[in-house]
Amino acid sequence: MEIIGDRKFVEVPGGKTHELPPLLVKTVPSVKRLDKMMGIANEIIEQEDMVPHVAGDKLVDEDSMERRKLDLALNMVDQYLDLLSQWYWGDAVVEWIRQCEITFGARIELRNLLRSDLWPHAGRSSFVTLLEDKAVPTRGVPIPKAVGLRLAFRQLPPIRCCTDQFLFYLNNSVAETAYKTWINTTSNPIASLPPERFQFDVVNMSVAIH
Repeated sequence: MEIIGDRKFVEVPGGKTHELPPLLVKTVPSVKRLDKMMGIANEIIEQEDMVPHVAGDKLVDEDSMERRKLDLALNMVDQYLDLLSQWYWGDAVVEWIRQCEITFGARIELRNLLRSDLWPHAGRSSFVTLLEDKAVPTRGVPIPKAVGLRLAFRQLPPIRCCTDQFLFYLNNSVAETAYKTWINTTSNPIASLPPERFQFDVVNMSVAIH
């Protein structure tokens, strides 16, 4: 075991660098009809009465109302696309972790690193930490939050099923809670995987938005 600061790292037998499965990720959500999504966002705004006709003591004119609705719809769609991007990252990482577990199980020198009856041991969250230690480029997507979002939603609900409160306020806390709960399913202490002993490719599987 190696200790750096407050971090504990498992000891990987031997001195070679281990090749892990590639991380296959969509960095851009696949959306066919942005105009349809805007229409749904407008419906949500109308149904939830999110733009009041009266602002303070002043009656809002129709042109101002329409501009506010458009701005709010654009913001809602932007929030949802950001949510989609994070979910795709989380889905890719969860699948990658499964593939890494298979790889560890097939190699004698790695097999025992995930055994919880040994101390210290790596856990599934150690692979998330490994991605962060390897500085995998995510275009600003926080990997723990993305994984938490994927754990919370096996399939991300369409924008029509999302409330404005969820898109604007709640998705952060939902993702963080799911990720923390997932970590706690593995017994402590959980040690990190030494990043210099592992390598893998990150493959962008994105398709363009139409």
